[in-house]
Order: sequence, then structure tokens, then C-alpha cells
Amino acid sequence: MALRSVSITVDAGAAEALGDALIEAGALSVSVEDADAGTSAEKPLFGEPGTEPAREAWERSVIRALVAEDADVAALVAAASSEAGLSAPPAYTAEAVEDQDWVRVTQAQFEPIRVSDRLWVVPSWHTPPDPRAINLMLDPGVAFGTGAHPTTRMCLRWLEANVRGGERVLDYGCGSGILAIAAMKLGAGGAIGVDIDADAVAQARANARANAVDATFLTAAARLDGKADLVVANILANPLRLLAPVLAAHTRRGGRLALAGLLIDQAAELVEVYEPSFDLAVAAEEEGWALLAGTRR
Repeated sequence: MALRSVSITVDAGAAEALGDALIEAGALSVSVEDADAGTSAEKPLFGEPGTEPAREAWERSVIRALVAEDADVAALVAAASSEAGLSAPPAYTAEAVEDQDWVRVTQAQFEPIRVSDRLWVVPSWHTPPDPRAINLMLDPGVAFGTGAHPTTRMCLRWLEANVRGGERVLDYGCGSGILAIAAMKLGAGGAIGVDIDADAVAQARANARANAVDATFLTAAARLDGKADLVVANILANPLRLLAPVLAAHTRRGGRLALAGLLIDQAAELVEVYEPSFDLAVAAEEEGWALLAGTRR
């Protein structure tokens, strides 16, 4: 079935209503993305305690709707805009989407990723390029963390350098569970992953089973006891600021901490925030992102 993709940029107040109205008007599917993602204007939404957003929408959103090739896009957008209560139909762009084997197309976008000489991330439909390496079998899914992002790769390399055998590891903001799974495969004695997203926790558990790894994954609302030898948090700068007391409480004295998800120009501020409990410094940089690492006092 030949399709067309329609893209519309709107402000936060219109995104949800217009997305719903596009479905009602005949769109086959609708997705909403942050229009400013990856730019200096990006303002992510957070769900950590004390940072719940006043509204669950970005300041500017891109709505992407798939419609049939022969659909009257102008009429569809006009009808949806009226239903959503907009004063006028917003500007949009439309482009043809070629009919393809979407499973093959999607899989082709995800090749094995070499993290280091001994560590790879390999989708399940690929044969590991180096069977002797530590291969993390991980498919793209609902949770962040496939090894494609530089922050994930830096955290994996940090774990590789710091897991010596038998350590207790805490991955706060675990997403797909990739870091906790890697820690166990590298020889950790135990690993716990925590995430605010229940779907991510479910995916992390499934990924652990696929890797024959015994790791524990919890939602952020669950009780978290004990202190870890190694703590890693690959999130974003704002929740990392707020999580400083939590991460300090769960890192043993002399234990090590790695923070990622922050831009290089945010590093100095995060070092200052964590200074009461940790001696941190920039340990790695990649593609504009920084990894902070250091020791709990």
C-alpha cells in the first residue's frame, strides 16, 4: 500500500488534540516528536519526583501522520484542525512513502555496533561479528539504549574499565537495561536497573532473559535498598541534578559513579552539584556529549 507522510509543526497546546483529530479524519497513524530535539532549544520532559511537567507535551511538536496515497491531504488537515479547535489549518508538508518491506528496512538500520575490542551490541537477526567478544544481544524497542548513542557507548566503556569481578552495580535510568546486562556479562556480582517507565522495565527484563543474564529491574516507585560499588546514570542533565542525593545514598563510600546524558558545556555545573558527595571529572567526550566519573567520598 502506497502512503504519504504529512508533517505539521504546532505548539504544545495543539499537539494532542490535533493528533487525535487527524486519526478521526482518516490518518492511518500519527506520531508526535519534539520539534527542537537535538538543538540548543530542546527542553525535555521529565518524570522524576519533583520534575513532573505541567503538561505532557513539548513546547513545539512535530506531528507526523501517515495517510493513503490518494488522500486529500489539504481537506484532511482542514477537517482535523477544525475538530481540534484551531483558528486555521497549520502549514504542513507531505511526501510520498515508497512501498517497501518495512521489516527489512527497519532491520537494515540496525547493524552490530562495536563498542570496544571486546564489547559489541548485536541485534538478534545478526550473527555476532566476533563470537569471542562479549556480545550484548539487543533489538531496538520501546526503551532507550541500543548502543547507537554516544552516551550509551561511553557508559559501556566505563563499565568495561571498572567491572573487575563481583561488584554490585546500579543502573539508574536503565532504559533497555543494556548497562546492567553489560555489567553482568563483564563479571559483576549483581546488577539492578531502575527506570520511571514501566514499559522500559518490562523491556529490560526481556532483554536480560534474551542475554541469559540474572539482573533485577525495578520501577522508580519501588523500594531500592542497599549501596552499590558502581553506579551509572545515563539520563539527561536536569534529572541528574535532582538525583544527586539519591545516587549518593546508593553509592558506597569509595564506590564509583558515572553520569552521562549531559552535554560538554553542562559538565561543570553537574560537577558542582555532586561535589558535596563525589569527586567527579570529565572522563570521556564524544560527539558533544560528556561522561563524568569519579569516587564517592
